[in-house]
Amino acid sequence: MRPAHQPVIHHLATTPAYSPRRTLGDFRLIISTAAAQRRALTILVLTLLLGATRFSVETFVPKAHAAGAFAVGKCGAYGQAYDYPAEGAARAAALKQCKGDCTTVTMKRACAALSIDMKNPCGAHGYAVAPKISGSLNAATRKCYEYGGKECVIRAWACDAKG
Repeated sequence: MRPAHQPVIHHLATTPAYSPRRTLGDFRLIISTAAAQRRALTILVLTLLLGATRFSVETFVPKAHAAGAFAVGKCGAYGQAYDYPAEGAARAAALKQCKGDCTTVTMKRACAALSIDMKNPCGAHGYAVAPKISGSLNAATRKCYEYGGKECVIRAWACDAKG
């Protein structure tokens, strides 16, 4: 018998048809497997697309040439040639554009610039070749000032395919 001061507690014994904890774990496993399969499929598709894009670019788009030349003459004369298949052809094209006695510099995957003194275009000048346009512009202007230029400005510049 139970003591009089204890309340009556009814216990109902039920056995669930499924265990929520076990089902939830299985459900997560199923979701994880499906998500992993989707990720793997997505990566495969992206890899195939990247390969196809590279193939089509290499096959159907002509490669850019990467030889150029810059011819520099007196009194601001210049000639430029870029994206030629060979340096010799680029040099000849640049010299053809330049009037007078001109000196050539070649550039391969680079940029060239010519700076002249605006007060005296037949006086001081500077030219430079550098991997990037900013470097060639700065170096050409610096050389113009080093050779006595008073108001040096960029007269011309050119970059080949990768410069």
